[in-house]
Amino acid sequence: MTRIVQVANFVTPQSGGIRTVLAHLAAGYAGAGHEVLQVVPGAQRRRTAHEWGHQIEVPGTVLPGTGYRVMVPDAVWRELRVFAPERLEVHDRATLRGLGARARREGIGSCVVSHERLDRLMEHWTRGRVPTRRLADASNRQLAAGFDTVVCTTSWAAEEFERLEPDNLRLVPLGVDHERFHPRTRDAALRHRYVPSGGALLVMAVRLSAEKCAGLGIDAVRELVRRGCRVRLVVAGDGPLRRRLERVAAGLPVTFLGHLPRARLAALLATADVALAPGPVETFGLAALEALACGTAVVANERSALPSVLGAAGYPAAADGAAFADAVERALATPAEHRSLLARSRALEFDWARTVQGFLAVHGLAPPSAVAA
Repeated sequence: MTRIVQVANFVTPQSGGIRTVLAHLAAGYAGAGHEVLQVVPGAQRRRTAHEWGHQIEVPGTVLPGTGYRVMVPDAVWRELRVFAPERLEVHDRATLRGLGARARREGIGSCVVSHERLDRLMEHWTRGRVPTRRLADASNRQLAAGFDTVVCTTSWAAEEFERLEPDNLRLVPLGVDHERFHPRTRDAALRHRYVPSGGALLVMAVRLSAEKCAGLGIDAVRELVRRGCRVRLVVAGDGPLRRRLERVAAGLPVTFLGHLPRARLAALLATADVALAPGPVETFGLAALEALACGTAVVANERSALPSVLGAAGYPAAADGAAFADAVERALATPAEHRSLLARSRALEFDWARTVQGFLAVHGLAPPSAVAA
């Protein structure tokens, strides 16, 4: 039995991707006989027992305008020292990157999971006004030197590290829950609620924050309506930009539902005709993969990692409303049964059990062959 600590900032009880990854990995580690502790931010210190182990919420500072709390490394380290881990897994390449050096000094093996592609994220925020590649390379070189292993979940995400030629980069794709997210969760009553007179039901499961570019989905709806298409977009997700986006969408067939429990989200994804994934810096896109598992085709930003994840079940589009509208129309022109088969088949290629084996190999707890090269 090995003691594994998972640490992440930018996680809340209602957040999406990273929280899902942490939960599936923790369950897999526990199932393989290891002891797991998660350390995440909260309003006050709290320890909670789970089937896979324990989670400690460490008081974090509120990051204005984001809905997130952020723990400081010293507070995290105090919790780690009590647990006495043998392996450290950090899911935050920014605020907690210094934990790798501390772990090395204590003889604790470590890995960091790169959930963001820094060069593209910097390019997105600065709009090309600064030399982002040089700055990103310097940061990535330092990150790789601070941990035993850097884990990326797609080749697209790994590109910014590969050009530095590190010897500690590993690629481990994520998975999807094929049982929870399944075409059988399709709900005729739910469909009637949103498109009672017919038309196409679109869904966008996304955090409503600037880097997710949810406004692109609204722009696509505006263009589709202009073309005379009968559509309804349902937005599942919340975030600091919700009120602004609601104002932008005023008068359009767009419904905002806020955060949904996983079962309701699965039903919505399975009931929709097409899912939209507008984010330009997605390194994997779990929500899009969950849509595929429900048998729903995905229109995705061509600048992200999603085209390679979605394969033939995806419809890549440039980042503007007209291009996204074009892609939606292409998807809808494909027979529904064919779309569903393609989507479900692609999703079945991604399995959490395989992901867990890959991460266990990164930790030296499974054969190296479990890690995709």
